Amino acid sequence: MPTVSVKRDLLFQALGKKYSDEEFDELCFEFGLELDEITTERDIISREQGDMKAEGASDVVLYKIDVPANRYDLLCLEGLVRGLQVFKERTEAPRYSRVSPSDGEPQKLVITEETAAVRPHAVAAVLRNINFTQERYDSFIELQEKLHQNVCRKRALVAIGTHDLDTISGPFTYTAKPASEIRFKPLNQSQEFTAVEMMSMYKSDSHLRHYLHIIEDKPVYPVIYDSNGVVLSMPPIINGDHSKISLNTKNVFIECTATDLTKAKIVLDMMVTMFCEYCEQPFTVEEAEVVYPDGRNCMYPDLPYRTETLTGDFVNQKVGINESPEHIAQLLTRMCLRSEVREDGLIQVEIPPTRSDVIHACDIMEDAAIAYGFNNIVRTTPRTYTVANQFPLNKLTELLRQDLAAAGFTEALTFALCSQEDIADKLGKNITETRAVHIANPKTAEFQVARTTLLAGVLKTVAANRKMPLPLKLFEISDVVLKDDTRDVGARNSRRLCAVYYNKSPGFEVIHGLLDRVMQLLDVKPGQGEGYHIQAAEDSTFFPGRCAEIFARGHSIGRLGVLHPDVITRFELTMPCSALDIDIEPFL
Repeated sequence: MPTVSVKRDLLFQALGKKYSDEEFDELCFEFGLELDEITTERDIISREQGDMKAEGASDVVLYKIDVPANRYDLLCLEGLVRGLQVFKERTEAPRYSRVSPSDGEPQKLVITEETAAVRPHAVAAVLRNINFTQERYDSFIELQEKLHQNVCRKRALVAIGTHDLDTISGPFTYTAKPASEIRFKPLNQSQEFTAVEMMSMYKSDSHLRHYLHIIEDKPVYPVIYDSNGVVLSMPPIINGDHSKISLNTKNVFIECTATDLTKAKIVLDMMVTMFCEYCEQPFTVEEAEVVYPDGRNCMYPDLPYRTETLTGDFVNQKVGINESPEHIAQLLTRMCLRSEVREDGLIQVEIPPTRSDVIHACDIMEDAAIAYGFNNIVRTTPRTYTVANQFPLNKLTELLRQDLAAAGFTEALTFALCSQEDIADKLGKNITETRAVHIANPKTAEFQVARTTLLAGVLKTVAANRKMPLPLKLFEISDVVLKDDTRDVGARNSRRLCAVYYNKSPGFEVIHGLLDRVMQLLDVKPGQGEGYHIQAAEDSTFFPGRCAEIFARGHSIGRLGVLHPDVITRFELTMPCSALDIDIEPFL
C-alpha cells in the first residue's frame, strides 16, 4: 500500500478542525485508511542516516497514512482532505468540468508517426490561473512522484510532464528522434547535452537511473518541442529546464506520454482534478487538443462521469446489513459517489473521474460498507456449517516429516527460487533439459528460476553448516515447479522428498536404509509390480556406477546414489555425500 506523508498542522488547517492522534487514527479507520506512523523529518533522517545528518532538520509533525493502492485520489493532501470532508458531510463532492480557453484556440499537441516505435500515446491539459503556495507546489510535485511509482509503473506505462505555459508557445509536437539529434538543457542543469550524453550522465543519478532502461535500447527517443523548437521534455527521463514550473507559475501545461492510453487518461484526470481547486475558476480544467498521426483529433482531459445502478438488496446481502435504499444512497454519497433512489427502487450511482477504482458493483458495495462502518456490522452465525479437512498431500507430508526426523534427519527449508547454475551447471545438467520456469526479470542472480529439484537447496544448506559435527543428515519435503504444457498456466507443482547424508564415507547404505523406511511407512513392499525396487542408472549428478533409479508400482519416482565429486566440489563441499530424491505424490 502507498504511504502518504502529510504535515499534521497543515492537514488539520485544511480540515478546519484539530484532532488528537487517537481521534485522527479512528477517523482514518472509519474512512478505510490506516494511520501508519506519527513522526518528524528529523526522526526519519536520524533513523535512516544517523543523528549527525539530522541536525537542522524540521521538527514538524508528519502523519504517514497508508492508502489503498487503487485509490489514486488519496495520494495527496488535497484529495485526502476532500475525501474526508465529504465523508464527514461537511461539504459536497465537487463537480469537475472541462472548459474551452476564453481567449482563443485550445493548446494543441501533435503526435507524429515516429512515436509508434517507442511511446505512441499522449494526452494533455492546462491548469489556467493557478495559485501556488510552497505547500501546494510541494504537494503538486509529490503527487506526480506517487503516481509515477503507482499507476504509472515507475514511468514504464505513463510519464508526466508539467511545464510553465507562459515560457513556451504552442502548437506542441510530440515526436521521436535518434538520440544524437536531440539536444537541450535538462532540468536543473546549467548547459545543454545531447540525449546520448544525458543517458550516460544519469547512469549515476540515484533517482533517474531507474528509468533509463525504458528507452535506452530503442532506436529513437521520444521528445516534445514547442513551435519555436524549444524542448519541453524527453519522456520518460527528464523535462527541459526552460519550461520548469515554480511558485510564480500561473498557467501549467500538463502532458502525459504513455504506452497505455487508458492509464494516461486516468493519470491526467487525477493530476488536474486534485489541483484545479486552486485555479481562478475552481474545479475547471482548460481543454487541450491532441492530433494523432492518422488525423484524428481528441480533446482532453476526459473527466468522465458515468452512472451505475444496483439494488439495495445487493448491498444488504453482500455486506450483511438491513438498510433502506435511501440510507444506502446517503452512505455512498459520503464516499464521493453521488447517489439517489429512482422511482423503480434502484439506486443510481454517479462515478466521478477521480474514482477510476470503481469498475464493478462490488466496488460500490465496498464503499457502502466502509461508510456504514465495519464495526457497526452485527456479528452473526454463518448459515452454513462445514467441517474442514486437511489437504491429503499436506497430511502425507506432515506424517513423513515426523518420521524422517525420528530417523535422525534434520529438516531444512530452502528457497523455492534459485539460480540457473544451482539446478543445472552445479548438478552437471543442461538448463534446457531441466523444464525450469524462468523469472522474466530477476532482481538478483540468486533468484533466476523456480527450482526443479530440492537437491541444490539442501546441498547449499550443508555447505553453510559444514563446520558442524559430522555426519550431517538433512532432508526437505517441499514443492518443485516444472513446465507442463497441459496446464493452463504452463507449469505445475510437484511435491518431492530429498535427503542428503554427508560424512567422511559416502554412506550409501544410510540413504538406502532411509528409502526402505519411507517405503515401509507408505506401506509399499519390496518387489516388482505393486512393490518398489531399484535398478542401476546413469546420471551426471551421481558417481558412475553409484546411482540407482527407484521404481514404485511400475513407475519411476526418483533416484538415489553417491554424488559425483565434481558436484560436491561445485557446492564447496569436501566430503563424500549420498542423496535421495523422490516424488511422493504417486503415494496419495
